[in-house]
This record gives sequence, structure tokens and C-alpha cells, in this order.
Amino acid sequence: MPHSRADGGYPFAYAPSNLGGTVLWRPELVPITLTLDAAPDGFAEARPIDPASFARLLADRLGEDGRHVVIEDVAGEHRLWLRETTPGRRMAVLIPLDRDFQTRMASLLRFHRRLFGRAPGPPPRGWALTPYRRRRLELMLGALDLHLAGASYREIAVALGEADANDMSAAEWKGSRERAYVIRLVASANRMMNGGYRKLLRGR
Repeated sequence: MPHSRADGGYPFAYAPSNLGGTVLWRPELVPITLTLDAAPDGFAEARPIDPASFARLLADRLGEDGRHVVIEDVAGEHRLWLRETTPGRRMAVLIPLDRDFQTRMASLLRFHRRLFGRAPGPPPRGWALTPYRRRRLELMLGALDLHLAGASYREIAVALGEADANDMSAAEWKGSRERAYVIRLVASANRMMNGGYRKLLRGR
């Protein structure tokens, strides 16, 4: 099955031609993903996790390293990596002590509330894109597509709605706000394409 391991996609992530569904990313790149494994002996009150018990799963894939699940929630999805897949096993959550610790803990608290029938609350800050940031990403993608197709900065500006750019003289265009804006947009899009998109996965 096609995958994009080098770009952060999981081995069984959707192929680029079929991105209509939920994409599974490598767990270490997405700190809202909770890593679950068998609880140590003696923790009799630890609960088993049965993904099928949740209302709707947006994704459910079994791989060599365990089961990867995305649970639908009106407040924001929950992503789980179950390294132990034996039915009925009591589970524990592993939280790496890394720079994303607070995000991981916030995700754990959300899932814990959901698990015990309470409202989970919103996703960690930064995970959900604001309307402004979503719009800027759309503009960046549009500018990048045109740039890679060979369009000039002036042509990109016009395509993105800066119609006045067409009427400027060469001197006016060179010092214009529109030109500076498009150059920044294309530069940001190039950085995003060359690995910067991973910051989005970390809510940054």
C-alpha cells in the first residue's frame, strides 16, 4: 500500500490520490496521539480499551507495531496508538518526557474524561487551525502551486485577488506592498513544503 514515511506519513496512510479520509501520521510527530500499552502487574483498576465501544471511528488500522485509531468527537478527535492489542488487557498510557509533554498531557486528560463519560473539552491549544491561519495556508498553497508552475510574482498576485498589480508600472511593482506580500507568501509556502508542515502536526 502506498505511504509517505519520509514525509511523516504512516506506512498505511492514504495515498496522495485518496486523501478524502482521515490521515494517519507517525505517532511521534503528532503529540495529541496517545500511546497505550499493557499496564504493569498489580494495577487491578486499570481499564481495558476497546475501540469498538466508541460511537464512531474515523480510522482504524492494524499494523505490525499495533493498532492505530482515530475516535470521532464533536469537541475534537482523539488519536490512539495501542501497542498492546490483546482484547481485555488492562491498559496504561506512556507519556514521553519531551518538549510536547504538555500537549500530550492535555490530550490524555481529554481522553480520560471521554473514557469516563464526561465532556472531554476542546483539543490542546494550537491543534485546531483558526479561520485566519486556515485562510493563510490556502493562500500559501495557491501561491506555491502557481510558483512551481512558473508564474511570475505579479501573475501570482493577480491570481490571488490583487488585481491592481496588473496596472502598475515596473517601477511601481518593484516597490509595491503587493509584490512584497507575494514574495513572503511564496517563501513561507516553500518552507512549509520542505518540512515546515510538521509544525502544524505539533500545533505550532
